Amino acid sequence: RNFFTKRTKELKPAVQSAPGWKLFGKVPPRENLPKDSKIIQQEYEARTGRMYKPPPQSARRKNIEFEPLSTTALILEDRPANLPAKSVEEALRHRQEYDEMVAEAKKREIKEAHKRKKIMRERFKQEENIASAMVIWVNEILPNWEGMRATRRVRELWWQGLPPSVRGKVWSLAVGNELNITPELYEIFLSRAKERWKSFSETSSENDIEDAVASVADREASLELIKLDISRTFPSLYIFQKGGPYHDLLHSVLGAYTCYRPDVGYVQGMSFIAAVLILNLEEADAFIAFANLLNKPCQLAFFRVDHSMMLKYFAAFEVFFEENLPKLFLHFKSYSLTPDIYLIDWIFTLYSKSLPLDLACRVWDVFCRDGEEFLFRTGLGILRLYEDILLQMDFIHIAQFLTKLPEDITSEKLFSCIAAIQMQNSNKKWAQVFASLMKDNKEGDKNHSPALKS
Repeated sequence: RNFFTKRTKELKPAVQSAPGWKLFGKVPPRENLPKDSKIIQQEYEARTGRMYKPPPQSARRKNIEFEPLSTTALILEDRPANLPAKSVEEALRHRQEYDEMVAEAKKREIKEAHKRKKIMRERFKQEENIASAMVIWVNEILPNWEGMRATRRVRELWWQGLPPSVRGKVWSLAVGNELNITPELYEIFLSRAKERWKSFSETSSENDIEDAVASVADREASLELIKLDISRTFPSLYIFQKGGPYHDLLHSVLGAYTCYRPDVGYVQGMSFIAAVLILNLEEADAFIAFANLLNKPCQLAFFRVDHSMMLKYFAAFEVFFEENLPKLFLHFKSYSLTPDIYLIDWIFTLYSKSLPLDLACRVWDVFCRDGEEFLFRTGLGILRLYEDILLQMDFIHIAQFLTKLPEDITSEKLFSCIAAIQMQNSNKKWAQVFASLMKDNKEGDKNHSPALKS
């Protein structure tokens, strides 16, 4: 009766009064206190009349000068008395094998020590580069932003990654504020969102909320979906979970945007973008950057689920896919593996869900510099990085691999692959290829994707 009770103190009287296993004729159980090993030995000697004497040290070990400190040293042990002793040759061979094992272990330790030192040197070098770059950004580039942003020196420095201390400021300047949103406007839409949240019934279930969002034309109803989705945003980071310092902040930014753009509403994936901005900007500035970022043609097409525009982007991606990675392109074609299967998730979250957060921020750095083209160039860089692996896989394994990329992906390897991608086809750059696809409606019809049709 008390088996599942939380109050463990009540278990003791229940055990003492238990009738035992009457079915098998057993007596009631009794509490046996744990005995010390010496007491058990004394009771055994009293019953048997024998005295236990441990074998002397010399009897157990012969011709051994030390205690083995690991299983490696057991090779030097003598055999038990009931087995034939080792020959001189065998003993010498075992000693040689042991010395070789110890030498190999020392080599591994030295190699690992060198590796750790190399990592530390690279880390110190990276920190020094970030510190020196920060000085240049703060003292030279940011005060003269409009005049210097397009210079070759700034673009090269930008490619190497922005210092975290200036990242938010550079993102804001690069994204711009074409919508002319002010902090006061953010407060207005935030207060509207809070009113809408109060108006929702507290007894509504999650299924009722999702049904309402699907059926109601007013997409402000998707405000309730935000609560369900925030906990899925960077689940390994406590700061965005309920009770975390940034949970309510993320909730507010997403809610204000849903009221600001009811024609778009809240769409899964937005929470990752807003979270990355919140990590680098103040609340109102994060909302301004968020709204302007989602107003870009590519993001607007994806978040409004504009199928025809999305297909144009996929078609343009495939043009450069075939140009840069012809073998992998044919391999994907043989399995009818279309870009939407992996690109949608990458573009919706701007790689913040698929890549490690620090690497995703570096992708964002260059995305703010180069625009939508870099999102697709990054996708091709990922495919180039894992080309050899992907060529050995079938449809299911490719889809699974690209949906959840390896966690050990490094910025050096990825960006070297991205740099090797040429965004030029028949002397046409990305913008020109995409513009020609926009003019040719028939070309878009030929590239319909099965996933989008469903």
